[in-house]
Amino acid sequence: MGNCQAILDAVVIQHADGRVERLYWPVNATDVMKANPGHHVALVTLSYSEKDGATAMKATRVRLLKSKEVLLLGHVYRLITFQEVAVALRVKKNEDVKKKQGNPQQVMKQERGRQKNSVEMVSRGRPWQPSLQSISELGG
Repeated sequence: MGNCQAILDAVVIQHADGRVERLYWPVNATDVMKANPGHHVALVTLSYSEKDGATAMKATRVRLLKSKEVLLLGHVYRLITFQEVAVALRVKKNEDVKKKQGNPQQVMKQERGRQKNSVEMVSRGRPWQPSLQSISELGG
């Protein structure tokens, strides 16, 4: 129970080497990244479960923070190397490609949506102008 209270009163930062750092004030992600070159800051969402009378924590989601975001008290953050981020992005891109290859109908719907959106953007991008044609006057 004492560990839970320590988490609530501090910003918890888990380093790549396993070290845990606690800060007792909010801090910008930029400051943390400057102090740890080559790393991104990620917010870790934890879920708690009771098993055999013991409380276990499990990371259920990791979200990269923008440099302007503030690390808040009571949250757990993890430092992730640039290489880990690159690998994760590559894996996600490959999963997206596989999903598109596996469902051609969905790909066609997405392409139609993109075409429609691009047409809408073009029509919104320039104002409407009437097209006037010359009319010859018949004199008599």
